[in-house]
Amino acid sequence: MKTELSTVGFNLPDLAQENKTNRILAAALGERGMAAAPTDDISPIHWEAGYFDLDRVSIFQGARALEQQQILSQLNQDLLQESIHIEQAGVGYMAKMVLMAESNQECMLYALFSADETMHLAQLKPYGGNPTTDAATDPFLQLLAEIVESMDKTVLLFVLQVVLEGWGLTHYRQLARGCINLQLRDLFQSFLQAESRHHGAGVTLFRQADLSAPSQAAIVDCLAMFLQMIRVGPQRVLGAIATHKGHLSRPQRIQILQQLDTVAHSHQRLQLLKSIMAQTSATIVDELEQKDLFTPLSPEEAASYG
Repeated sequence: MKTELSTVGFNLPDLAQENKTNRILAAALGERGMAAAPTDDISPIHWEAGYFDLDRVSIFQGARALEQQQILSQLNQDLLQESIHIEQAGVGYMAKMVLMAESNQECMLYALFSADETMHLAQLKPYGGNPTTDAATDPFLQLLAEIVESMDKTVLLFVLQVVLEGWGLTHYRQLARGCINLQLRDLFQSFLQAESRHHGAGVTLFRQADLSAPSQAAIVDCLAMFLQMIRVGPQRVLGAIATHKGHLSRPQRIQILQQLDTVAHSHQRLQLLKSIMAQTSATIVDELEQKDLFTPLSPEEAASYG
């Protein structure tokens, strides 16, 4: 079922630059120490081929220089747009949790968290360029939006703050480590303290909550969909190659996934997610294990997706 994406704000328009609200927002951000976005690096490539393991993919290595640039540019924009959408969803999610707070302290905490996400969003948006990701059709962003619409607080806490915020910490570290734009690298690095605090608060509040059987079932359903996206491997890389090299046959897709070492790629991520979940709820991990959701798909299986 498609959500209208109301809480996450993916469908909100951007105001024209001359709109007075922009000036008020810029002043408010400036008061909080946000510097103007750098303009000295206009390159669309912040992560090079090695970050995506494209240096091991023969069809990429044999592509013309322009095609390689186009594939890399798309993958770079995909990463940035995904991060922007995640931070935008975070603004809405934290604001929603203000309304669901059960104490003055919890209300204040989530208001501060929403401000964190707002700063991150404002800092990332200048790097966004031309969007390559449609939030309404991207499977991960659509799932994220649907989860944020839930009115079950324990589902929100576990899936979004325990699992996805915990996952996001490693993801942002990797983005920072692999980024060749020093200013953008430092920006992702600067997010980690706040994101760690968000994750830690989610763990604490979830452990204090009473987890009902229906809530646990809903958590398992949400995470099953997310884990399946991880099991199928680096489909985004396949998609970028297909966009600029043309249709890929099944043997070509299998070969690319083999060269990307899709099994190891997915296994590492699935084990990280399992570890994050197990620290807070072994029973949820057990249910997901019974569904074999921590096992990566083979290149032959993964080639059927995307």
